[in-house]
Amino acid sequence: MKSVFQGRSFLAEKEFTKAELQYLIDFSQHLKEMKKQNIPHRYLEGKNIALLFEKTSTRTRAAFTTAAIDLGAHPEYLGANDIQLGKKESTEDTARVLGSMFDGIEFRGFSQAVVEELAEFSGVPVWNGLTDEWHPTQMIADFLTIQENFGKVEGVTLAYCGDGRNNMANSLLVTGAILGTNVRIVAPKELQPDATIVEMATQFAKESGAELMITADVKEGVYYADVLYTDVWVSMGEEAKFEERVNLLRPYQINQELIKQTQNDQVIFLHCLPAFHDTNTAYGKEIQARFGLTEMEVTDEVFRGLHGRQFQQAENRMHSIKAIMAATLGDLFIPRV
Repeated sequence: MKSVFQGRSFLAEKEFTKAELQYLIDFSQHLKEMKKQNIPHRYLEGKNIALLFEKTSTRTRAAFTTAAIDLGAHPEYLGANDIQLGKKESTEDTARVLGSMFDGIEFRGFSQAVVEELAEFSGVPVWNGLTDEWHPTQMIADFLTIQENFGKVEGVTLAYCGDGRNNMANSLLVTGAILGTNVRIVAPKELQPDATIVEMATQFAKESGAELMITADVKEGVYYADVLYTDVWVSMGEEAKFEERVNLLRPYQINQELIKQTQNDQVIFLHCLPAFHDTNTAYGKEIQARFGLTEMEVTDEVFRGLHGRQFQQAENRMHSIKAIMAATLGDLFIPRV
């Protein structure tokens, strides 16, 4: 019997039901337990996986590589200088070639249209490792981390502070709305989500019972939040907007004062990483020289403090990606959900 996942691509959260997303979270948790107990789970023995990276990443590359190897598959990394995607060869032609050689394709890049075209023409499952619009593989890891800390995702309140118009804000708002997680986007009016994203999330929330909030008021947005989430203030490719973003987002920095404003001692902090919480990088030193900032979206005190779960979250990238690949590419019996 073919499962509800087998042969499907994982391009955006909006294409999956609440039960399907919850299954992937639970399956991720199960595979994590198997990994910790050294129980083999080579569900993709003999499969070949193409990893296409227009954008670099530590966690996404490491997670897909280790997940594929644990599952018995062979991952092949193809960076921006290794592929002709959209330059000397069309996305369609690339998809057809790679689909004839590989059993699954991961894509991390800029355009959502590219990952969708890869899925359309490759004939194999395609997984979105990040585009400018969505970050679905990150979401399974994030909500797995929430489930591990609170025993559930439904009814938990997550406040995302920062740039509300990026892929992370889009994905958190829509995924939370589907799962029944209360999501608040706490951002200046200039950086609040697009109306089409809000409307989509609102429709999902009507089905799940999730409570959504879009606000510029930090105090209102973080009050009694269970999860505080942030991301870098400037995404890859937007460096020209740095000064503008810094000026807009200073009040939305997650610091100890903002932690106190939640009125919740059990609040946890999440970040998809990398985080600019100190000056121990070349980038951090440059920001300090240009803007006088030694910390940006999160302070070092919070990042290293008791509320931080960002490294648990980072590890969960591997387990969640493993679940997504195994479910969509493997021959597992997965009941319809």
